[in-house]
Amino acid sequence: MTTSAEVLFALKVVYTIYAFAIMSLIGWFAYRVTKKPETYKTWLTPKVFYTYLGILVVVGVGIHILTYNKIPWVAWELKKHKIPADKEINITVKNHEFIFPEQTPINIKCGEVVKFNVVSEDLTYGFGLFRPDHSMVFQMQVVPGHNNELLWQFYEEGTFYVLSTEYSGPKGARMKVPEAFKVVGCNKQVSMEGRK
Repeated sequence: MTTSAEVLFALKVVYTIYAFAIMSLIGWFAYRVTKKPETYKTWLTPKVFYTYLGILVVVGVGIHILTYNKIPWVAWELKKHKIPADKEINITVKNHEFIFPEQTPINIKCGEVVKFNVVSEDLTYGFGLFRPDHSMVFQMQVVPGHNNELLWQFYEEGTFYVLSTEYSGPKGARMKVPEAFKVVGCNKQVSMEGRK
């Protein structure tokens, strides 16, 4: 099972290559604009330009269609109403503070499907879960007066911290819960795909 970090790294490589292809199109345009009219004889004709542009559009749309479901939480979001949670964690946010239902770190078994219910009592906040190396596992916006929930299956052992990922005023920058969750027992490959 690949982690979200591995999937996002692969997507970063794909989109970087695609961005260079787009920049080559811009380079072609800049090259043509700066040439003298008498030197317009070139294989880079408008027909080639528009063909290349069309290919870039098809490839760009294709990348989105083929990869939208590769990011782990997308598939889960689409069918979360069918996936039972092994554990529910209710978190309240108010006055620029995360209020957990128990003392942290909250232990989670590897492979458990956890449903995070996060409620804001005043402002819009972010609920982001991060690895010790500061890479993001997931995040969601926490809007007051709404049901803010996220389903996640942990298959990375370690300790994770929570950080607000939305601007909620100057105090929001200090909204961090170090060692909020501890995932243990990851000695086998697990996947939410097999869950009904």
